[in-house]
Amino acid sequence: MDTTGIPHPPRRVPFLGDVLGVNPRTPVRDTVRLGRELGPIFTRKVMGTEIVFVSDAAMVAQLNDETKFTKHVGLGVANLRAIAGDGLFTAHTSEPNWRLAHDILQPAFTLEAMRGYHPIMAEVAADLVKSWDAKANGDDTVDVAADMTKLTLETIGRTGFGYRFSSFERERPHPFVVAMTRALRYAQLQSVRLPFVRRAIAGTAAQNQADIRSMNDLVDEVIAARRPGEGEDLLALMLASPHPVTGERLDPVNIRNQVITFIVAGHETTSGALSFALYYLTRNPRALAAAREEVDAMWGDQLDPEPTFTEVTKLRYVRRVLDESMRLWPTAPGYLRGAREDVVLGGRYPMRKGDHALVMLPLLHRDPAVWGPDPEAFDPDRFAPGEARKRPAHAYKPFGTGERACIGRQFAIHEAVLALGLVLHRYEFVPDPAYELRIAESLTLKTDGFRLALRLRAKPAPEPAANSSSQRRKDY
Repeated sequence: MDTTGIPHPPRRVPFLGDVLGVNPRTPVRDTVRLGRELGPIFTRKVMGTEIVFVSDAAMVAQLNDETKFTKHVGLGVANLRAIAGDGLFTAHTSEPNWRLAHDILQPAFTLEAMRGYHPIMAEVAADLVKSWDAKANGDDTVDVAADMTKLTLETIGRTGFGYRFSSFERERPHPFVVAMTRALRYAQLQSVRLPFVRRAIAGTAAQNQADIRSMNDLVDEVIAARRPGEGEDLLALMLASPHPVTGERLDPVNIRNQVITFIVAGHETTSGALSFALYYLTRNPRALAAAREEVDAMWGDQLDPEPTFTEVTKLRYVRRVLDESMRLWPTAPGYLRGAREDVVLGGRYPMRKGDHALVMLPLLHRDPAVWGPDPEAFDPDRFAPGEARKRPAHAYKPFGTGERACIGRQFAIHEAVLALGLVLHRYEFVPDPAYELRIAESLTLKTDGFRLALRLRAKPAPEPAANSSSQRRKDY
């Protein structure tokens, strides 16, 4: 792509590029800062690699046109292929296994499938509550991002593959989690062409290979232990289901890649969204009161509600809280789009077939032309009924776009609304007033160092058993 007329940071250094003021630990926040200074389209060049960033809603709408653009697997996503191979997230659209896996797995994310996952999601949410109860009303605090990561990892493990990581029973993370965290950090830093920086932050190449082998070995054990015809989860679908048209099946290596993909992507983004939602709620009393009013209207004075699937879908304000949190800090902060043909972006910037640009979501989601004069303000009512129709269709894209959008987005939303609703109903939150939002950047974004003290909310004595939640019809 000809970037001659596109702004770039000042003080570009020959050969090294735009490295002044760049921190390898904070690439997203550095890019957001530059975007505020440089405008809705700009470039960054580091060690010979130049990236075009776009955040203008009209240009993003053009990039999201599936007839002219497709997902581009490059930069950090390409680096993840060492971990997840040709899994759904890291596969090129042209690779046969992408379409094959996508079509086979679609039934796993229907409404009926969501109902089937709900009891396990509720079971894992109860594990979170049990662990938080042990620290409530005392001097202990909880690490929000860490505990939400346990919740979402456990949920995808149990619902998707029948595997328990026992996250809430462990003093230290599961060995798979340790290996995965280190491997993701290593992949993220592959683009940093300074080996001593990579080693200092992410370890050696030998360690990375050992981590990937460890992940593969565990997944292979889980697959081997599954009996034919057993289960109705993601793994069962991949093992037993042929493509609905061609009759083709996924090969064993690709099944492993898909399992790793779902474990990584299925917990990283949702845990980040929950951590940001709790951060913003504890800083916005009116939004917190509105969310509490909704969950209390749903579950009343029940000490231990057993939420049904339908009840969770009715927590519409809680859903707005999540949407607004993902607007401000979309946990997957961007996606690459590659041109299928020669085009002119925004009527001004020529792109040849194969050229690509990165949609920078934290900037797109803060475009004042779309979100108003105070886009930094946390306001869940931006997602009130009818509000979305007032905005351009492509102004809010936390799950990506088109046929390559996140296949599990409804799974993630239901899981997050359920968990957030339960903790809002059960606890008062006491944040550290001195804490200012810090963001941990890896594959995704999460809060860093955000801790809460918990107080059990005062509740009347539970009603007699005949009227208790255990007697209600369960519409799972």
